[in-house]
Amino acid sequence: MLDFFTIFSKGGLVLWCFQGVRGPAATAPVNALIRSVLLQERGGNNSFTHEALTLKYKLDNQFELVFVVGFQKILTLTYVDKLIDDVHKEFRDKYRNEFQQKGALGLLNGTFDFKDDFMRLLRDAEESSKVRAPMVMKTFEQSLKSQKTVKCMIETRGEKPKEKVKNKKNKGSKKDGTEAVAAPSKASAGDKQLSAAGDKEELTKDEILQKNREEFFRRHMKAGEKSRSPKPDAQKEKGKKPRVWDLGNSNAKVLDYSNSATNGSAEACPVEEFDPDMALGDKNREPGRLYDLEYESDDEAEEEKVVQNPSKPSVKKGGLGGMFGMLKGLVGSKSLTRGDMDPVLEKMKDHLIAKNVAAEIAVQLCESVAKKLEGKVMGTFTTVTSTVKQALQEALVQILQPQRRVDVLRDVMDAQRHRRPYVITFCGVNGVGKSTNLAKISFWLIENGFSVLIAACDTFRAGAVEQLRTHTRRLNALHPPESHGGRTMVQLYEKGYGKDAAGIAMEAISYARNQGFDVVLVDTAGRMQDNAPLMTALAKLIAVNAPDLVLFVGEALVGNEAVDQLVKFNKALADHSMAQTPRLIDGIVLTKFDTIDDKVGAAISMTYITSKPIVFVGTGQTYCDLRSLNAKAVVAALMKA
Repeated sequence: MLDFFTIFSKGGLVLWCFQGVRGPAATAPVNALIRSVLLQERGGNNSFTHEALTLKYKLDNQFELVFVVGFQKILTLTYVDKLIDDVHKEFRDKYRNEFQQKGALGLLNGTFDFKDDFMRLLRDAEESSKVRAPMVMKTFEQSLKSQKTVKCMIETRGEKPKEKVKNKKNKGSKKDGTEAVAAPSKASAGDKQLSAAGDKEELTKDEILQKNREEFFRRHMKAGEKSRSPKPDAQKEKGKKPRVWDLGNSNAKVLDYSNSATNGSAEACPVEEFDPDMALGDKNREPGRLYDLEYESDDEAEEEKVVQNPSKPSVKKGGLGGMFGMLKGLVGSKSLTRGDMDPVLEKMKDHLIAKNVAAEIAVQLCESVAKKLEGKVMGTFTTVTSTVKQALQEALVQILQPQRRVDVLRDVMDAQRHRRPYVITFCGVNGVGKSTNLAKISFWLIENGFSVLIAACDTFRAGAVEQLRTHTRRLNALHPPESHGGRTMVQLYEKGYGKDAAGIAMEAISYARNQGFDVVLVDTAGRMQDNAPLMTALAKLIAVNAPDLVLFVGEALVGNEAVDQLVKFNKALADHSMAQTPRLIDGIVLTKFDTIDDKVGAAISMTYITSKPIVFVGTGQTYCDLRSLNAKAVVAALMKA
């Protein structure tokens, strides 16, 4: 039973609608389909799930129409694909002249009486799914076993199948042939081997097995005698002794430099003297501004190369050959077919994978572009390659532009009005740069006039607390209290190692609320997405403390791994959360962007799989190397040959 079937234009005008069951209208699920799939260029799959409904859709790019059918997702309706194809063909053929003659005006003023045709097609589709005859078991006479005789199934002990014997003879003959070519003087040895093989075939199976076993033991006894060596006089001591370093200390308590009694005091992080130019990098930057990511295209360089060689004569083909050569590959007022686009899409897919886009995402992107362009009428002097490339560029820009923009400064000011700290939690796998980029974000917030409390919740990795303490000292040196009216702009809240991370985060948020801090940045331990205990601990930290923003920190060097990390992090947060609506990842911090040149595919993979924005991009080693994502710059680098 279908819930609804609707036909509307890409401009949003509903042409015809069928309501199968009484209940809520189809507006909400169709709007969700438009927002999440059609506008976001995620048309690689023709199925979409919204709450309890499954929606399937088909695009008509020639007349700019969308056909959508909805039904309960617990039902398995095998005829839906056939129905939507039949309705698409029937509706398009019935009103083709009206669409071609009147265009958009025909959609506004037209009346589409399609109910009788739809009910007929629905009945035909339902009947076709029932007509399938049940599977009938084969009789013994129809089986292959009935064609075998009793004689061929009897096996005598010691007798080998004929096929294997033939194969052995063939192998032996081949080997003898090659030996005869390589060394004709060894013909007598070949005859002996052949006779020995013939004798072996005459022996029984048990005799052959016993003979092979004796030969095996004889061969290994000889090899053992050769490899024997005299025993060493002094045996080595068993086990390993731990290495003791000259400046080391085996006592873990001595190595623990963390002091929980120093939280919140300015003396805990004394001012450190160092070169500020090394930490800040660009001197001409505007304080507190988050610059866009830039990418320099090579188009200008290519144009210069063309201008430098104007004197070279162009190779011309005589007569009309030159004209036809210019027009080769152009499409003139014809509709694109899948066959036209497949060669171009295959090259585009390989290009995206070479640029570090995950293979699965590259396939879905090309499939989405194919569905968007199939049946679309092209203008004169337009190549298929340029059309597909333009559509792919538009799709990539649309994917990188988020559905909801995360404005951290606006949200922090809103939290200030409610007299509470704004809490950001950082999570991710090991070694992606969580602590380093947390320090960069702290510097950016301080330059915008907000005080920051860093919660050291990585109680597992050795040196994690000391790393944050060093960053705190340097940030206080760059922004001393004297420059902010005696107020310390950044402090570290830490409780040492081996403690509960969720409890430390809760205490840090409470401390920030009492001391009037504007932002709390929670640093967590790196963990692999397959480690269930650590993922449970992360879900507990997020569920207990309810941060305002959960940022996943991922590096730009990964390809297929980016998809696996994000999917499993989100799944773990959903599975291990006790709330009805679990808290998932809100945004992405993309690190090490300065190490990848133009292989920027990880940005596409991460945003495509989560539909979450890339909030910050880390591009270097100084505190100022923090950027906001520029979608057009990333796409330009991605499409570069």
